[in-house]
Amino acid sequence: MRELITLECGKCRKRNYSTRRNKKLHTDRLEIKKFCRSCRAHTPHKETK
Repeated sequence: MRELITLECGKCRKRNYSTRRNKKLHTDRLEIKKFCRSCRAHTPHKETK
């Protein structure tokens, strides 16, 4: 039950990362602080579809 998701930068709105998450264990949207290459800083990245 793993689903492929895309992570979008909260600051510049670029889609930098893709990852997988378990739909049954994590029902809410994922938010991780990751490095954005275009912003050149660690920013929160939110899950998009």
